[in-house]
Amino acid sequence: MADTTVLREGLRFGEGPRHGPDGRLWYSDFYDHEVRALDLDTGDETVVCTVPGQPSGLGWLPDGRLLVVSMKDRTVRRLEGDTLVLHADLSGIATFHANDMLVDGRGRAYVGNFGFDLHGAIAAGGEASMLEPGWVAPGTPLALVRPDGTVSEAADDLKFPNGMGFLPHEEGAPRTLVVAETLAFGLTAFDVAEDGTLSNRRVWAPLREHFIAPDGIATDGEGGVWVAPALQPYAFRVVEGGKITHKVETGQNCFAVALVGDRLVCCTAPVSQPEVVAVDRLGRLEVFRL
Repeated sequence: MADTTVLREGLRFGEGPRHGPDGRLWYSDFYDHEVRALDLDTGDETVVCTVPGQPSGLGWLPDGRLLVVSMKDRTVRRLEGDTLVLHADLSGIATFHANDMLVDGRGRAYVGNFGFDLHGAIAAGGEASMLEPGWVAPGTPLALVRPDGTVSEAADDLKFPNGMGFLPHEEGAPRTLVVAETLAFGLTAFDVAEDGTLSNRRVWAPLREHFIAPDGIATDGEGGVWVAPALQPYAFRVVEGGKITHKVETGQNCFAVALVGDRLVCCTAPVSQPEVVAVDRLGRLEVFRL
């Protein structure tokens, strides 16, 4: 029996969940090409916009305008009224589909990407081929998009940079950015400078021994990180060093998580392969009261 309650069924593949500035849960459905906003209390849901290039990561500029990653054309789009316009072109940095995104309070966006054709590699050789000793994923950069849309490289040689979050910090101390490196099976941390650049790269939590290939993550106010493991029907809370403090069982594999008040929201599906989830509506939103 799962620990979670099914909040919504009939998704294709939910990703990028965020606690929006209006209090609703915002998320993307890859293969319906929609960004949606859901009131967790009433169940009312709105389609915010359609993204032909396949939506993923979400965030907001300080003035409230929505940013959304358009995966296949490797761009970040900005919602102006009812129209999506180009905000940033990541094609000079992202080496495959753009993916998850974290936007800070100043409107700076950190954007990861697949690095290579992951789904094609799984279709050809299965997930087991990537678990063999000696297999190393191709490295790819993490992009930094400034509020004016200019793009630079924030860090290089990341093994599928995926979900991201900021840890709580004391005033005057450097802020810490945690990045899920899915195919390095761990969480990587950086110090964030005042101008948004990154330094002091380090392993924050090694997770290979737990068979956790971290996908989406959500940081909490106590310095813990909730992790969607992609290959397992659980959400895990981990702390620096890799210790697991909590485990929540989901109804199917968990690919992304968000904290909305006292609720942990999980985007789940049986697999991530598009030949399965783009065809059948197997995706769910599941919720657990913390």
